[in-house]
Amino acid sequence: QGPSRLNTTEKGKAGKIHLPRAIFRSLSSQTVPVVVTVLNIQQFDMFKEANQTGQVLDNTVVGITVGESSISGLQDPVQLTFTHRELPQSVTPQCVFWDPSKGQAGGWRSSGCVTQPGDKRTVCSCDHLTFFTLLLNQALDGSTAKALMAVATAGCGVAMAFSIFTMAFCIFIRCRFRFEETVRINLGLHMNLVGSLFLLNLAFLLNSGFSGSAHPRTCRVLGGITHYCLLCCFTWTALEGCQLYLLFVKVLGIYIPHYLGKLCLLGWGLPVLVVGVAGGIGSYGEYIIQTTDHQVIAHLCWITSKHLLVHYITNCGYFGLIFLFNMAVFGVVTQKSCSLQGTGAVQGYRKPWKVALVATGLFCLLGATWALAFLTYGISSAPMLYLFTILNSLQAIFIFIWLVILYYPKTKETTGSLSYIIKHDKNTTASQD
Repeated sequence: QGPSRLNTTEKGKAGKIHLPRAIFRSLSSQTVPVVVTVLNIQQFDMFKEANQTGQVLDNTVVGITVGESSISGLQDPVQLTFTHRELPQSVTPQCVFWDPSKGQAGGWRSSGCVTQPGDKRTVCSCDHLTFFTLLLNQALDGSTAKALMAVATAGCGVAMAFSIFTMAFCIFIRCRFRFEETVRINLGLHMNLVGSLFLLNLAFLLNSGFSGSAHPRTCRVLGGITHYCLLCCFTWTALEGCQLYLLFVKVLGIYIPHYLGKLCLLGWGLPVLVVGVAGGIGSYGEYIIQTTDHQVIAHLCWITSKHLLVHYITNCGYFGLIFLFNMAVFGVVTQKSCSLQGTGAVQGYRKPWKVALVATGLFCLLGATWALAFLTYGISSAPMLYLFTILNSLQAIFIFIWLVILYYPKTKETTGSLSYIIKHDKNTTASQD
């Protein structure tokens, strides 16, 4: 909740209403009144929804009527321009209209309206005439933000612990058992991915601990390091997907000398170039998260608000492409595993709990839990942020369990590992050729 006059219209900057010509053409030569009603609902006991999630801009509702008939289904929409001060990053504007039939006493709906947000104005395009307003949906409040920071901090500690367990386990089985080259490369990939997760969680803990009191230069360095660790995590997730594609789709294999070394150069080197370019244009610094009443929730050393385009391109866009590719690979791997299980080739996956754990581990290995970040906007942000934080904290745990099930103990009865599936698939393909 914020003050009632948070975004009071600045002097000389009034809102605008544009009515399409189609409304008047349908009236032919009739003379009808055009009425625009502006109400301050704080002074009236009306337009109040029982479980309203957002704050009405300036407590103002605008009603538009042309004649006495109801007008809806307009091809050329009515446009209302609401002017306001610059909104905090945690606030999402939403164009809504009053629907008397919603619930027992009516409520706000957004169907038929399109929201076009801007820095100091928001344009609402709606296909009908009624009472409209602009809702300010707040993603976080102070108590929710503190709870999320506590969950994230605890989750980072758990993730770091299991990352260490996973790397130790991979080193142990590489030294203890004699695996074929394909499996050794897979283990090396897993170690690098988990190592990037460890560094990312460590960077977040350092960021949340020192960002509020850090020197501007130190904050820029810490923001760049955090961004680098995040990009490394995304890149190694992409490399895991590429490796699975080569193993399950290009089943006859391709020999690449010093393959793992080249993957390391790409996985740890490519983010250096991106961070170097972003740092060169001054993208890093103090990033402040605020509520609607400008209460500071958190200080972070990250990409500054002036360079959010860098965030959208290097983080959202980059991960979006990786996610689409990895989900396609996940579908191929799942289809091949199911077909092999149908032929009775893979005995180790017949227990339902093992199937669920292996699928969950593979899902986490390909970075699917990061995709929840795309849903952390609007009025449902708080639940999604909790889910995003918790699942990404459990990512290292699921990967650890997944590796233990697949690679240990190595007995004659354990035939459900990826190496066995790949070998069987190669033999099947070779026999068909």
